[in-house]
Amino acid sequence: MKQAGISGDQIEAIALDTTGSSVIPVDKNLQPLGEYYLWCDHRAKGEAAEITAAAHREKLEAIEWCGGVYSSEWGFSKLLHWLRHNPEKRNEFASAFEHCDMVAATLCGLTDPKKAKRSICAMGHKWLWNAKLGGLPPEEFLTKVDPLLTGVREKLDGDYTTSDQIAGTLSSFWAEKLGLKAGIPIPVGAFDAHWDAIGAGCRTDDMVNVVGTSTCIIGITPSPNLVPGVCGVVQGSVHPLRTGIEAGLSAVGDIFNAIAARAGTDVASLSKGLENYRAGQTGLLRLTWDNGDRTVLVNPNLRGITLGWNLQSTAQDELFAAIEGTALHTRVIFDRMATNGVRVQRVINAGGIPQKNEVLNRVYANVLGRPVLVPTKSVTSLGSAIFAFLAAGTFKTIEEAQDNICPPFRVYEPDPLEQRVYDEMYRLFSRLYFGFGDKRMEMGDVLPSLIRITEFRHKTPIAETA
Repeated sequence: MKQAGISGDQIEAIALDTTGSSVIPVDKNLQPLGEYYLWCDHRAKGEAAEITAAAHREKLEAIEWCGGVYSSEWGFSKLLHWLRHNPEKRNEFASAFEHCDMVAATLCGLTDPKKAKRSICAMGHKWLWNAKLGGLPPEEFLTKVDPLLTGVREKLDGDYTTSDQIAGTLSSFWAEKLGLKAGIPIPVGAFDAHWDAIGAGCRTDDMVNVVGTSTCIIGITPSPNLVPGVCGVVQGSVHPLRTGIEAGLSAVGDIFNAIAARAGTDVASLSKGLENYRAGQTGLLRLTWDNGDRTVLVNPNLRGITLGWNLQSTAQDELFAAIEGTALHTRVIFDRMATNGVRVQRVINAGGIPQKNEVLNRVYANVLGRPVLVPTKSVTSLGSAIFAFLAAGTFKTIEEAQDNICPPFRVYEPDPLEQRVYDEMYRLFSRLYFGFGDKRMEMGDVLPSLIRITEFRHKTPIAETA
């Protein structure tokens, strides 16, 4: 408020987006029973595999709405992991919340978990909630996954709604702490990438790459298209009146930072001169699985691969190859969507990285073979502002708000010569992607085996195996 030069009584609404699944178990008074399981936490990969197997065994229709594979990054996996590893706290467990719902309930002064509204965006994408299928998975299914989930369905029950609805109003306690006026509306929250897509100007049939530490690929479609390996098809999740679709990469900016850190520098310094690089010139082909695969393999038991090293290869070469790798992986996802009936009219690069990395935008346009639109100003949290404006009554529709406050686009057109090179690289990338990533393929056991070996070594002291 100080930076904007306004007073607290001028704030008419607050809208809240968060990472997800970021899961917090709570007691009957809505008090946390531990730390959050943050969005990128993969500790629950065993639980995720059990949920996936049970879903197919029991023919749970909801699993098809998240691509056929349940992820270790999602709510039920993390909750089951928590229940298994915190037996002393099970008796206190009253419910679990996504961060966007927890923070809204807290600011509204709620102390009863049953009175907190829940985001369709969060619960639909990560907790198998589906209005057409009766909400959450049946109690019978959950108890077959593990008896520890007995009663959890009821504890997660409540008012599930879209972000054009109000979660509550700002309590006097938090109004005083924040220097605002009590009673202003707080709409139902959502995940950051979904609202960032709205802030980037996403309309029906658009696909937005929200590129940051990871990438969330968020689109709006007029009707549901279920896509194998694409993790979220949820009606009302992005736009309250349309179907949202989500995919993504488990690490992008984190990979760039790791490469720079290993080289003893930072990404900005290492990026100097990348504008002179051209398609394939490094001789490197990089699979960007450093934190596993979110889409389309949904496999946390993968790690990065770089092929083509020679004695002259540099850290800067690897950084450029990583940018190419994230673009090639994005093309895999777009191709999977296209073959399953998802129409993509425009591609928009949003998030923090495209604003300051023209090389990435150029590479994406050439790899995807289509224009890439980039907002001329930062749109991070602009989607939150749009939903706050709706709650305050400033605008009547999302589209009206977008027309008034979303910035125009810079357009990156593909270069035909670069595009031809990337078409050839994409054929190689696809072979490697499925050859090493698909458990059913000949090389599909290599990376999981390496992970198993290193986990064993870290858990077992040398003296015990001598």
